[in-house]
Amino acid sequence: MDTNADGRPVDAPGDEAGESQPSGESPPPGLSLASALVAAAVLLPLVWLVKLGVDVGFTEATSLLLRPRTLEVAANSAVLVVAVTAASVLVGVPLAYLTVRTDLPFGRFWTVAVSLPLVVPSYVGAFAFVTAFGPRGALARALGVELPRLHGLAGTVLVLTLYTYPYVYITARASLKSMDSTLVEAARTLRHTRFQAFRRVTAPHIRPAVAAGSLLVALYALSDFGTPAIMGFDAFTRVIFVEFNSFGRDLAALLSLQLVAITLLVLALESRVRGDERAGGGGRTTADVRLGRWRLPALAFCGALVVLALVVPLAVLGVWFVRGASGVGSTTLGFQWGYVVNSVGVATATALAAVVLALPVSYLAARHDGPLATLAERATYVGYAVPGVVIGLALVFLGTSYARPVYQTLYLLVFAYVVRFLPQAVGSLRASFVRVDPALPEAARTLGRTSTGAFREVTLPLVAPGLFGGMALVFLTTMKELDATLFLAPTGFDTLVTRIWSAYSQGYFGYAAAPALILLGVSALSMAVIVSREGYDVR
Repeated sequence: MDTNADGRPVDAPGDEAGESQPSGESPPPGLSLASALVAAAVLLPLVWLVKLGVDVGFTEATSLLLRPRTLEVAANSAVLVVAVTAASVLVGVPLAYLTVRTDLPFGRFWTVAVSLPLVVPSYVGAFAFVTAFGPRGALARALGVELPRLHGLAGTVLVLTLYTYPYVYITARASLKSMDSTLVEAARTLRHTRFQAFRRVTAPHIRPAVAAGSLLVALYALSDFGTPAIMGFDAFTRVIFVEFNSFGRDLAALLSLQLVAITLLVLALESRVRGDERAGGGGRTTADVRLGRWRLPALAFCGALVVLALVVPLAVLGVWFVRGASGVGSTTLGFQWGYVVNSVGVATATALAAVVLALPVSYLAARHDGPLATLAERATYVGYAVPGVVIGLALVFLGTSYARPVYQTLYLLVFAYVVRFLPQAVGSLRASFVRVDPALPEAARTLGRTSTGAFREVTLPLVAPGLFGGMALVFLTTMKELDATLFLAPTGFDTLVTRIWSAYSQGYFGYAAAPALILLGVSALSMAVIVSREGYDVR
C-alpha cells in the first residue's frame, strides 16, 4: 500500500503522467442527480444532529456545555489526541527512516511486521493489555513479578499509539522512498552533521506526509470509543455513550456537536501544518546509512514494538482460547458460527452498497469539473471524519422520530456503515476512473454503443481493480467497526465485535477469544487483498 509524498495512494488522482483531466462539459442530468442524492443522504445524520442541538435551546445548551464536568471531558480529549499523535510521530518517523535509509538487518521482515498492527482493532489490544498487565494480570503471574496496571490516560495513550503509529510510518516511509537522497549527501559535504542534514533536508521533505499520517492518527484517537471505555478514561466518545444510555440525550447531542467541531478544527490545523506539498523529489538513492553501534538498539526498538502490538494480544487471546471459557455464562456468551455469518454478511452488504453509491460520485468527480462534482465528493468525506458514536447517536434519534419502519433493522445499520466508509470506495474508484482514457468509451460509442453500454462494456472492466479494492477496504473496516454497531444493531443480531464487547462488559474474557481471533484472521485476509492489489513495496 505505497503512497505518495503527501500520503495518498500511488494510484490516487493527481499530477501523474497519463491521467485524464476533468472536462469542463456539463455532466448528464441523471449523473448529477444521483450524485446529489448520495451527498444529501450521507449528510442527513449530521443535519439531524444540528437540529437536535438547536432544539435544546441556547440557555440550556450553554449551561450544559460550561459545566465543569463537560469542560473536563473536552480537556481530556484534547490531551489524548495531542499525546497519541505526538507519540505516533515519535515512533513512526524513526521506523520509516530505519527501514528505508539504513542497513537495518532483516529490513523486509521489519517493514511488514511493524505495519501489521493496522489489522488489530485497538479495542482488542486494550482487552489484551488490561488482562495482561496489572498486579493480577496474566503477564505478572507468568513472570512472577508485579506489573503496574494500565488504565486511564497512560493506558489509553499507550494502546492507541501502538495501533495507530502505522499511519505515520506508512506515509513517512513512502515520502522517504520518493526523496532524492543525494540531497542529504550534498548537505553532508557542506559539513552538516547527520542530524543537521535530517533537520534541514529530510524533515521538510517528509513533513506533508507526516502531517497526513498524523491527521489520521488524531481523527482515530478523537473518534475511538472502545479503548477509552476499556481503559476507564473519560473522553468524548465514552461520555456520549454513557449519557445516551442514562437518558441524558440533550447532553449527548451537544457533546456530539462539540466533538464534530473539534474534528473540523483538527482538519484545519492539519491543512496549515502540511504546508507546501510540492516538495521536490526524484527518487535517486545512495548507499544505506550504516547503523554501526546503533544496530542493536534499532533492532530492540523494532522488536519491542512488534512484541507489544502483536505478540502480547495474540498470546493473551491464545491463552484464553486454549483454556476455554468457564461454564458460567455459556448459554448467552458461548461462540456461535452465526456471529461470523452476521459479520461477514453485513460487511459484504455494506461493501456492495458503498461501491454502488460511489460510482456516480467518483465518476462525476473524475470526469467533470464544477461545484456539484466537488461538493458531492467532499460531502462523502464528512461521515468518515465524524466519529461512529456521533453517527450512531444521530441515526438513533432520526430512526425513533421519523424512520420507525427501518429503526432496529439491518437497513439502518448498513446505512450507518456506508455513511462512515463511503469515502474509501469513492477514493479508490475515482483514482481508477481518472486513469481510463476518455477516448476508449468514445470509440465504443462510434461503434454504435449507447452511453450506458460503453460504460458497461469498456469503462467498468477497466476500473474493476479499483472497484474490488474499494470493496475490500470497506469490508475490512466494517468488520472491525464497534461504535455505530453498539447503537444500531437490531436486538438479537450479534456480530463478532458485539460478542467481544459483551464478553468484556460481563467480565468473561475467555468468551472473547474465539470471535477476536476470527476477526483478526478475516482482517488479515482483507489486508492481504488490499496490499496485493496496490503492490506494497517492502524495500
